[in-house]
Amino acid sequence: MKNKWLLIVLGAFLLSCSSAKIIPFSSVDTPKSPDYSKNESWAVLPGPYPESLSELVGPTSDKEVDVFFIYPTLFSDKKDPAWNADIYRSDIREEVIELSVTNQASAFANAGNLYVPFYRQAHYKVFDNKLRSIAGDTWTIAYEDVKTAFQYYLNNYNNGKGIIIAGHSQGSMHGSKLVKDFFDGTELQNQLVAAYLPGAGIEPLYFSSLKLLETPEAIGGYVSWNTYKSGKLPKSYKSYYKGRVTSNPITWNGQETTNFDNHKGLLYYDKEIYPESITIELIDGMVWASLPKVPKRFFMSFIKNYHAFDINLFWKDISENAVLRRDQWISRNASQYSN
Repeated sequence: MKNKWLLIVLGAFLLSCSSAKIIPFSSVDTPKSPDYSKNESWAVLPGPYPESLSELVGPTSDKEVDVFFIYPTLFSDKKDPAWNADIYRSDIREEVIELSVTNQASAFANAGNLYVPFYRQAHYKVFDNKLRSIAGDTWTIAYEDVKTAFQYYLNNYNNGKGIIIAGHSQGSMHGSKLVKDFFDGTELQNQLVAAYLPGAGIEPLYFSSLKLLETPEAIGGYVSWNTYKSGKLPKSYKSYYKGRVTSNPITWNGQETTNFDNHKGLLYYDKEIYPESITIELIDGMVWASLPKVPKRFFMSFIKNYHAFDINLFWKDISENAVLRRDQWISRNASQYSN
């Protein structure tokens, strides 16, 4: 599984599907939908966490805030004709837990009770513009699962607790729409601690009333960023990244540069935390990150696109910030209740 983790984290999202025969969505069976009243449809629910997660963050305990996490695109096998992942396949379930839950959702585990639904994620080929015409309802199916899971969570688990929405890449894209549908300008916005939406490329005016969080302790809004190697730009920079929301995932304010001593720590594939490992610079629509000071960093020197590291690079920074915002939300609501 370590080798698979490296494949995903170091570039599986870049796989091209052009060399494989692509079958249109209309000609492929849609996988069975999840039933969120059953535990088997959740990768993580409060209680005993999966072993790989508990080894990293320790035992769970009931908290006053919940975390609803939506994982990124892990379904990228060029030989698989499906457009949406089958959540009942053991290999897909294992990838979600061992890769995204352990390396990404774990950053939020200290801040709240973790909820991670399995959903019929869209295959990576959905991002190929040349295939959009045959992608059918692929994206809609994925989002509707996320939406259904969240509605079930609200009706059966939340009980008025504060909510952190978090995700990455495809997960953040679904997460941003979820936040817009459920929180933006609604009464539920009062329960929103924060939405962490890295890797999504959010337009500044996407939300009507939800605000960008520009201080470390601010609550009730969202943060987002996209990471690339310092001094490098992707070919799609002007068309996708330029002008998009860019938060500082180390200082959580408008600071445009950081020093090594600002960095709380990244989570590496050996499951160790490496503090003071990177510096960053904010440019229009993107976070430029230095080559991390980690073992075997020579291998990473060949990587320009740090998209897959959007959470890992700032794992400890995110973890501590989520706890800070949680405490602010609890304090605010305790104050309102006492008045």
